Amino acid sequence: MIQHFSGIAAACWTILAESAPYVLFGFFAAGLLRGLIPEGMVAKHLGRNSTGSVIKASLLGIPLPLCSCGVIPAAVDLRKQGASKGASAAFLISTPESGVDSIAITWALLDPLMTVLRPLAAFITATIAGLLINRLPDEETKDPAVISTSCGCPDDACASLGSPQPRAPLGKRLQEGLTYAFGELLADIGKWLLIGIAVAGVISYLLPGDFFSGSLGSGFVSLLLMLVIGIPLYICASASTPIAAALVLKGLSPGAALVFLLAGPATNAATLTVIGKFWGKQTTAVYLACISVTSVLLGWLVNHLYGWSGIDIHRWVSPASESVPSLGASAAALVLLILIGKNFLPKHLPPGGG
Repeated sequence: MIQHFSGIAAACWTILAESAPYVLFGFFAAGLLRGLIPEGMVAKHLGRNSTGSVIKASLLGIPLPLCSCGVIPAAVDLRKQGASKGASAAFLISTPESGVDSIAITWALLDPLMTVLRPLAAFITATIAGLLINRLPDEETKDPAVISTSCGCPDDACASLGSPQPRAPLGKRLQEGLTYAFGELLADIGKWLLIGIAVAGVISYLLPGDFFSGSLGSGFVSLLLMLVIGIPLYICASASTPIAAALVLKGLSPGAALVFLLAGPATNAATLTVIGKFWGKQTTAVYLACISVTSVLLGWLVNHLYGWSGIDIHRWVSPASESVPSLGASAAALVLLILIGKNFLPKHLPPGGG
């Protein structure tokens, strides 16, 4: 038992150390985006019921590091600010499927090709869904006056996207952006990242290397299997990446891993419930159908792309049990753990406390 525990712990530490430098870079980039993107810009460009607004929404959502349920109030707020339902739905898909943090981790744990294909697939999925949803007739829905999330996402991480405020000096905005990225955003995403790394460590240590052999790993069945697993699962884009990398090491195809990376973050019970209430049942059906069909089709195409190009993703994804983290990677892992842990400490001591 102790041997298994130590083996899993070692695998988790290796995965954490491999990804930590890129995670820190991703949050740094998120802070810069927070400080540089003008507040209210998103809603300003998404108001028209047009193809252009959907494309803009898909593109704008890709770099933003909002979690799967944190994006819900942001999308609802965009809808309140006048964004078309197709544009707000596209934003609701592309944002949790991607993000500068998850793109950086994809480079660290998977390979350069998947790093490019993942945001591209998110853009395609979101755009197709948004265009189809814009063609649906309007349904009678509840007024999105107030939205709350059930996963503890900070309110100001979402609300400011559509609420224009007086512009502060650039230096102050950058400082506030970095404070937000390494504070509230890291506290929100960090716990899910650690959970994802823990699951990846268990998979890496316990599952045999040929677990996904034959059609279970590379056939069409694997694409459907990852879709069925990903749809009900609540998992953010960053946390899904180490799990996908661990599954690839056990024989899962790159295309099936992409299906998991797309379906997991964009669909969960909370998201679908809110879409049904504030966008309507038809929109919910189209939303889910587009993610399901498009992710499976893209996964199938990605498998053929890897086969045609001769790229072996296993050359980039190294087993956690066979690699030793460098000193710099280990230091980055410690810094990341300290930053995540710091956000869970009490902000203020109680009266009389030492």
